Amino acid sequence: MKPTRTIFAALAVSVLALAGCGGGGDPLAEETAEAPNGSDAPADTITVGSANFPEAVLLGEIYAGALEAKDVKVEKKLNIGAREAYIKGLEDGSIDLVPEYTGVLLQYFDEEATAAKPDEVYTALQSAVPSDLTVLEKSSAEDKDAVVVTQETADKYKLKSIGDLAPHSKDLVLGGPPEWKTRPTGVSGLKEVYGVEFKSFTSLDVAGPLTIAALKGGRVDAGNLFTTQSAIAQNDFVVLDDPKLLFTAQNVVPLIVKDKASDTVTEALNGVSANLDTPTLRDLVAKVEVDKQNPAAVAEEWLTQNGLS
Repeated sequence: MKPTRTIFAALAVSVLALAGCGGGGDPLAEETAEAPNGSDAPADTITVGSANFPEAVLLGEIYAGALEAKDVKVEKKLNIGAREAYIKGLEDGSIDLVPEYTGVLLQYFDEEATAAKPDEVYTALQSAVPSDLTVLEKSSAEDKDAVVVTQETADKYKLKSIGDLAPHSKDLVLGGPPEWKTRPTGVSGLKEVYGVEFKSFTSLDVAGPLTIAALKGGRVDAGNLFTTQSAIAQNDFVVLDDPKLLFTAQNVVPLIVKDKASDTVTEALNGVSANLDTPTLRDLVAKVEVDKQNPAAVAEEWLTQNGLS
C-alpha cells in the first residue's frame, strides 16, 4: 500500500504551491538549510520571519499584525525553512523576529539542557540565547513534537507510549523532517531516551502533507507531527505518550534581535503572548489547515477580537 512516486511528486508540487499563499514550504529543497538572504533588515523596520509550516506562518502573521497596530514598520519573510535556516537570518541581520518554541529552542542553543517544565525551560532559555538575541514573554500556548502512528499500527503492536515501540522498532520506518536525523529530539533522542532504534529514517517534510500521506499510505510506520495539528483527529492518528519528556515544554515565544526589542515592540509582542493559549492556537491552526483560510486574515481576525489590532 505504498503511495506511488507520481503521488509523492504531486504532493511535493502542492507543498511548493502552498509557499506562495503562506502555507508550508518545500522542505526537501536544499535551500531550507540556508539563511533567507544576506541583506540587513532596515534599521527602522522589524523584519518578521518564520519556519516553513502553517502554524509558524500564522504566528508570524500575528506578530506582524500586532506590531503594525502599534505603528511599527514591518516586513515579512515568512516560510523560510527549518530552525537552522532562520537562526542564520537572525545572525546575519536579514530578519529580526521569529515565533519560536521554548523547549526545542533551548536544546538548539544548549544540547546539554535538562529542563523540562515550562517555567524551568523558559528560565534556562533566557540564559542560553546568544547575547545579541532575546526572548520576550512566553505564552501559555504550547505545541509539541509528537511521534504519531495510525490506529492500525497502534493496535497491531499495542502501542500507547514511545517506549512501546522499542521491541518492534528495528522492523519499522520513521518519517520526519530532514533535520530530525541530527536533532537531539529526533532519531538520536529516541534511541538515547527510549531505546527506540528504527530500521530506517525517511526524510519528509515539517509535519506536513508528505508526512501525513506517508503515514496513511504505509510508507512510514511512525511520523513526526505537532500536537496542535488538525490532521491527527482527521485521520484518527494516535499520539504516543512521552512519559520521559523527550519533547519538553514547548511554549510559543518571540525570539528577537535584542537591539530591535524597543518598549513599543516588546509591549505589542507580550500582548500577543498574554492572550494566546493552547486551545486558541489549535482553533486558529484549524482555520488555516482545514478551512484553508489565509493566515494573514486569520491573524487579523484574532488580533481584532483581542483588542490587539
